[in-house]
Amino acid sequence: MSSLDPALSRDKAAGRPLDVGTGGGVFRISRPPQQLLPVVMASPHSGRDYPESFVSRSRLEAKALRRSEDCFVDEIFRPAVDLGAPLLEALFPRAYLDPNREPFEFDPAMFEGALPSYVNSRSPRVAAGLGTIPRVVANGEEIYRQRLRFAEAVERVDRCYYPYHAALRSLIDHTRAIFGYCILIDCHSMPSIDLPPEAAASGALDMVLGDCFASACAPPVTQAAEATLTDLGYVVGRNAPYAGGYTTRHYGRPADGVHALQIELNRSLYMDEIALARRPYLETLAGHMCRLVSCLAALSAESLGPRNR
Repeated sequence: MSSLDPALSRDKAAGRPLDVGTGGGVFRISRPPQQLLPVVMASPHSGRDYPESFVSRSRLEAKALRRSEDCFVDEIFRPAVDLGAPLLEALFPRAYLDPNREPFEFDPAMFEGALPSYVNSRSPRVAAGLGTIPRVVANGEEIYRQRLRFAEAVERVDRCYYPYHAALRSLIDHTRAIFGYCILIDCHSMPSIDLPPEAAASGALDMVLGDCFASACAPPVTQAAEATLTDLGYVVGRNAPYAGGYTTRHYGRPADGVHALQIELNRSLYMDEIALARRPYLETLAGHMCRLVSCLAALSAESLGPRNR
């Protein structure tokens, strides 16, 4: 298991470029030799580098911690890099820190002492135990043996969260500078087993597209994605039970030429959810995600560029 490198916080503060390959152990950017498509892919939850210091403080075994991962999602989307679109992957695990949240969504019950006033402790994610520093893994089991110090949480945010988002912002800005607009695909997976009540409907769905109810991307983006995936034989839903997380809401600015679309893949399509093992269909699904990326990249630039204010 690898530890995390705090050097990226200094890189962020110094304004140095973030196209650094493995990102000091915090993230990985897979870039094509030349970016040919106005698309950026991001996989915030497929990281599986668990610091020993974190594992030793957890009350859970390694496999239980891994239940929060979007296992193999990075592998599913990586072939699309060959088409000419970059892929950003978080290497740290979601159970350690979740970059698909605000930087300081914390549960006060997890920490020693009072938290600063700028901490968002009232969000629905925090109430569910799934804040920036999660209290529970995906099936609701408590992660920690004891309370954390707030300074530890700040260190994780500085070491992992900010560098990941600085890298994502850099990719989006670079893409928009080349093409005039950017389509961000935020790549996730959803369980088909042990679903919470509010997510039970996803059991009948192969995929869910989240565009924050049409606020995070122009309608042609979601429409084209749904049509492409439906034509490939998948049962596709929109915005229920997953409408899009922080990344979709924060970066999706259609008026500025940035279109963010979250996609949730039903894990039963491509993996054994108990053994956390790949199934043969994973390769087929990866090919279909390449089709999706190609389809979105082919949309009319006129309808996706910044709108005059």
